[in-house]
Amino acid sequence: MPTMVVLATTAVPDHLRGALSRWTTEVVPGIFVGSVSARVRDELWEATSAVVGTGAAVLVHPAPTEQGYAIRTAGARRRVPADFDGLTLIRMTAAPPRELVME
Repeated sequence: MPTMVVLATTAVPDHLRGALSRWTTEVVPGIFVGSVSARVRDELWEATSAVVGTGAAVLVHPAPTEQGYAIRTAGARRRVPADFDGLTLIRMTAAPPRELVME
């Protein structure tokens, strides 16, 4: 049974965006929304996480949890999902240190 998924991408290769747009609609740049089966969702996520490179991706889809959804992430992100007594909360990590440029 198809269910709605939301996949948000940042700085991913153009060919991935093209592949995602075959199954979903890119409502704004980098945000893909669609209604797909669990198998298609998992295949799209495998393809996304395999080529995300230096970019990042987040997938939100329905799941039998207290919140009613699950979150998957790939790539380097400051916001990291964390399980807190069965609830998925977002934990902020420290910003990477900036390199000082001396002129």
